[in-house]
Amino acid sequence: MTTSDTKAADTGGQSLTIDELAARAGVTVRTVRFYGTRGLLPPPAIGPRRVGHYGREHLARLALIEELRHQGMTLAAIERYLKQLPPDLSAHDLALHRAVVASWAPETVESVTREELDRRAGRPLTDDEVGRLGAMDVVAPDGDAYRVDAGLLRLGVELLDVPFSPETVLAARTALLEHSRAAARDLSRLLRDAVAERDAGDVRSLSAHMHPLVVQALLTTFQRSLREELREWLDRGGED
Repeated sequence: MTTSDTKAADTGGQSLTIDELAARAGVTVRTVRFYGTRGLLPPPAIGPRRVGHYGREHLARLALIEELRHQGMTLAAIERYLKQLPPDLSAHDLALHRAVVASWAPETVESVTREELDRRAGRPLTDDEVGRLGAMDVVAPDGDAYRVDAGLLRLGVELLDVPFSPETVLAARTALLEHSRAAARDLSRLLRDAVAERDAGDVRSLSAHMHPLVVQALLTTFQRSLREELREWLDRGGED
């Protein structure tokens, strides 16, 4: 196996065919192949019968590319954006970049059919899973259709596979909302004080520039804080 094959084979324990990858990402197989030919996706690991196998990093990179597309970026701009990223980013790191990109856009709530909901989720959803997404405020019945928070749908679908009870997931969501809103209030107050003497045009420009930077800082800070908390908990033998 070559070095490139070894890197491509690092799938984080998940192996998908190109059809499965396309379905999970909510795109067509043709789109996956097109991104591959443009160098936006790394090559898959080649298994028996010359079948390509994709992993979590491919799925996360596809999600980032699609998010950039939804923000209105051209293919050339997306290529430039991805070239600035380290080539060996993990699926987690790519998800952080996508979260920052998604923060640039306003909330997007759409009404979709059940078939379209399944397509966007990247897999057929059971009634129980739709109900759990509803409990997370990601999906809500809208007559014969569903109102979907497009910015949260992918995260909600990923949470369906987390080995925790729905009650634990919802409690975690409540905790995150409470603390993130408190942080947002404090940061907003600091930024307002910092630009109090500037004119309205400068304030809007600075706000647009700072928004993704603040989100990235919050994500990075939270990631490190959570890692430290979990490490200390494990050092104590899992005792509170």
